[in-house]
Amino acid sequence: MPQLEVDGATLTYDDEGPRDGEGVPLVFVHGWTANRHRWDHQVTHFAEKRRVVRLDLRGHGESTGAGARRVDDLAEDVLALLDHLKIERFVIIGHSMGGMIAQTIALAHPERVERMVLVNSIGKMAYNRGRALLMSASTLVPFKLFVATNIQRAFAPGYPREEIREYIRASAGTPREVVMTLYGAMRAFDVLDKVGQIQAPTLMVHGYHDIQLPLAQMLRMAKAYPDAVVRVLDAGHELPLEKPAELTTALDRFLTA
Repeated sequence: MPQLEVDGATLTYDDEGPRDGEGVPLVFVHGWTANRHRWDHQVTHFAEKRRVVRLDLRGHGESTGAGARRVDDLAEDVLALLDHLKIERFVIIGHSMGGMIAQTIALAHPERVERMVLVNSIGKMAYNRGRALLMSASTLVPFKLFVATNIQRAFAPGYPREEIREYIRASAGTPREVVMTLYGAMRAFDVLDKVGQIQAPTLMVHGYHDIQLPLAQMLRMAKAYPDAVVRVLDAGHELPLEKPAELTTALDRFLTA
């Protein structure tokens, strides 16, 4: 279990697959309150033929560190790890908040991003009035209830309840300070007026039933991208968990196109 000290945090990561494999390395970035194991299905598949890197973001999973106040700070952590591993060019794949990190990196360092994949992610957190009131009110309830409410909403109807409870327990293990600080960082995130600058071929995979980051918001963002492919799957916000094989297939087709 390799680790790297970065700006007051210890980042735990995996670096798997052949160094001389097919194409540039794949870099997987998880979302808010999750960890690197969200990508187990994809890493198992791709590490057979190419180098694959994934990490627990600061304060998540087996990494330590306080919550970042900006998505840019998390992007700098990812880049610090890639510099440490001497990976100059890569494909970055981000889920939810991880997609926000991916877009931040693609905008700041376009020469390093060969391709990008955004899974259930958008360029700006946008709420209608009713949902904004609901989200604001949810921050006033006890922390575990706040986490449980958000994780429960992330899955499409019909997903096994016992499995959802397991993910709620895992997410609630993320320190409160990390969860709430990053919640503010995501709410402040906005690159919608810049995404047209991203030249890297981009795949956007989204769940039809996603109510955390609704499909309509992703589609509005996709129009601004000069080179984007959109795939919509029958799932909620947690595509890597709800439809792991279908997501892997979509990635495989995009990377080999």
